[in-house]
Amino acid sequence: MPNPRSIPTYDELMRLSRRHFLGASALGIGALAFGEITASAKAAQSSSPLLAAPHFPAKAKRVIYLFQSGGPSQFETLDPKPKLRELHGQPLPESVRAGQRLTGMSGYQAVLPIAGSFTGFKKYGRAGIELSDILPHTAKIVDDICIVRAMHTEAINHDPAITFFCSGNQIAGRPSMGAWMSYGLGTMNNDLPSFIVLVSKDASRDQPLYSRLWGSGFLPSEHQGVQFRAGKEPVLALANPEGVSPHARRAMLDTLAQLSRDALAHEGDAEIDARLAQAEMAYRMQASVPEASDLSGETNETFELYGPSAREPGTFAANCLLARRLVERGVRFVQLFHQGWDQHGGLPGGIARQCQQTDQPSAALVMDLKRRGLLEDTLVIWGGEFGRTAYCQGPMTANDYGRDHHPRCFSIWMAGGGVKAGHVHGATDDFGYSVLDGGVSVHDLHATILRLMGVDHERLTYQYQGRHYRLTDIAGLVVPGIMA
Repeated sequence: MPNPRSIPTYDELMRLSRRHFLGASALGIGALAFGEITASAKAAQSSSPLLAAPHFPAKAKRVIYLFQSGGPSQFETLDPKPKLRELHGQPLPESVRAGQRLTGMSGYQAVLPIAGSFTGFKKYGRAGIELSDILPHTAKIVDDICIVRAMHTEAINHDPAITFFCSGNQIAGRPSMGAWMSYGLGTMNNDLPSFIVLVSKDASRDQPLYSRLWGSGFLPSEHQGVQFRAGKEPVLALANPEGVSPHARRAMLDTLAQLSRDALAHEGDAEIDARLAQAEMAYRMQASVPEASDLSGETNETFELYGPSAREPGTFAANCLLARRLVERGVRFVQLFHQGWDQHGGLPGGIARQCQQTDQPSAALVMDLKRRGLLEDTLVIWGGEFGRTAYCQGPMTANDYGRDHHPRCFSIWMAGGGVKAGHVHGATDDFGYSVLDGGVSVHDLHATILRLMGVDHERLTYQYQGRHYRLTDIAGLVVPGIMA
């Protein structure tokens, strides 16, 4: 006879049924969610580019971005304002500022004295484009560049402003521009990363740089920028440790590939494939990086073109030369960072030194690319995260002054890669305070860069946390006036 305790009551049966139903439902919902995650992961896990073909005929195949961190003053470089010299020392009219916000560094000033530029401007090239006297080498390439004098941004402080330029968002964590290029267009070589970063060792360290500025954000990590450094080991931890032979390294990677395939089938995590791709790239880079970063084979004439510091690895000049070597070898996106442009005081001497470091190498890069037949499909960009104010921050003497941050208008230049050469786009008012015509936002610039690369910025997206993200977020218009 059965034990009465082993026979469930009606109420117990109902409770069991409810638990079974809820448990099964939870498992079912979990399975659906896991299936969705796995499908997304498998869609992203391939190292092949997102785009099988560009959306438009590409005018540029590669980008070299000469990022001048700190915010170069447009009044001493690319945007002459004789009105400021005429009114030097007089208060900035309230009608010009119109109540717009200032930083905490000059917002306390009862009077904002207008600061005329210490340097003169002359006309150069077929179009008679005006450039500063402290940019004599840029003057030689004026017929090859497009000066955008009507840039504007949303950020007034360095960290959000440089993050905005590098990633399309002021909040840290989004994929960088180079990572988006790598993800969307893929690589043009098998032995070097598609995105490489170079930081000048001869620059003033006024504002910090962070690796997240060239990070991959929520994109697979294989698309992050790889920083090359000066010295015997251009990429950290690339060489085999002592006692590990190339044969042993190859065997280890083969075993890792087998384990990764098993883990990927079980976990469905795209990062497994991305990390394996990075490990394989590192193995190939053991041979490719020393060759690409070795400048000893360059001619004396080439070193003289880039300037006296070009022979010293890690300087801005040497990095410009290295950038040319990298794009020759199929690197998609090279970004150089040169700090030291944040001249709140001592601007005349400070910006003159900065231009002495960067003017000749920047112009030499354009010349070198052009004579090698690379400029036509290489886009070169020069500029910082914002501009400087028309007024002086703090005390002003006859020979010294400084300028505060100014996001409302500033200048950059672009060359090659389908850009309209020998051209000035946009204009600012007589005080250089606001955009007068042809304004270009950061999102507009990103949209235009992508268009020159053959990409529709609205269609280069990545799904993350239930939303489709893109470099230009929910904004950005292509600027036809910049393109040839």
